[in-house]
Amino acid sequence: MDDSRPDNRVRPSKAAREVGATGPRPAAPSAGSSDSRVAQAGRADTGSANTGTANSGSPSAPKKRKIKTTVILNNAPPHDASPMNADSSPGMWSVLRERLAGEYAVDDFGFDPEFTDKVLLQAVRPLYRNWFRVEVSGIQSIPDQGGALVVANHSGTIAVDSVMTQVAIHDEHPSHRFLRMLGADLVFQTPFLGDVARRAGHTLACHDDAERLLTSGEVVGVWPEGFKGIGKPFSERYRLQRFGRGGFVSAAVRTGTPIIPTAIVGAEEIYPMVANASVVARVLGLPYFPITPTFPFLGPLGLVPLPSKWLIHFDDPIPTDHLPSGAADDPAVLFEITDQVRERIQRRLYDLLAQRGGAFA
Repeated sequence: MDDSRPDNRVRPSKAAREVGATGPRPAAPSAGSSDSRVAQAGRADTGSANTGTANSGSPSAPKKRKIKTTVILNNAPPHDASPMNADSSPGMWSVLRERLAGEYAVDDFGFDPEFTDKVLLQAVRPLYRNWFRVEVSGIQSIPDQGGALVVANHSGTIAVDSVMTQVAIHDEHPSHRFLRMLGADLVFQTPFLGDVARRAGHTLACHDDAERLLTSGEVVGVWPEGFKGIGKPFSERYRLQRFGRGGFVSAAVRTGTPIIPTAIVGAEEIYPMVANASVVARVLGLPYFPITPTFPFLGPLGLVPLPSKWLIHFDDPIPTDHLPSGAADDPAVLFEITDQVRERIQRRLYDLLAQRGGAFA
């Protein structure tokens, strides 16, 4: 970082620095000793509950200076993946106040880990735990550190499955890792949604960004079915669509990171798409406009997802670090690995469906 930036550290006030200076002494005997005055000044300077209030007869405690910082886009300190202490970590409203004051830092992609954990993920955790009752298996397939590429099936009309996967990896994994998702252009072109996605650490689905994240040791998530997956009719539920040209495999092979096939059951039932109003979709510039049993007939109530039972399974990793140099540019190698990932996910979907039983059990 630039050493010429102004120093924004909080400095103790003159009263706190000159505790031992001569001058009027507090009348109360208990405050008369030097140790007592030092403790009182220290408590006031660290912003404890006694800040701004003094015992009877004691001098006014120095007020804490407000720190005003700017957002640092480069060389941001690495986020701590360990779970935060509930007693010392700030809550949702404290985090929001800090963001409004500009007292935070993000990385080159705009990722704000504390905001993601304390605000974004906290907002959807009730859905994860109580509404969808998500059960996770195979979480040990996610490495404790280093890069990994999570590849999952896509479904549900709205990409709720990607958000639930992000919560699962962060909350269920021992290292509480963040999932950095690769999203479609439409997500980042949408006002507000694009800003939130950036703040949550997500970026465009392109080779360069994927390789940068994997090389830096992040867990990256990709849903290769794209809009074909989430926009398919309910009659084709849990049938994988085409995976594209294997671009995600190329990024993993080039960086030597493992690929983790992931199967998600439960998203297909939250908004059962019975028809697609294609004319409306073209007018609105959307890939599809879903007609479900509740939307748009029930208005805003139709946006409430149905409480289906969810299962998420992370399969055994597929290693790529043993492949020879140049394998990332070999179409035969990429297609072979792509087919392997697709077959694993499809087979696991059938297993999870049999395990779950009823969709709303």
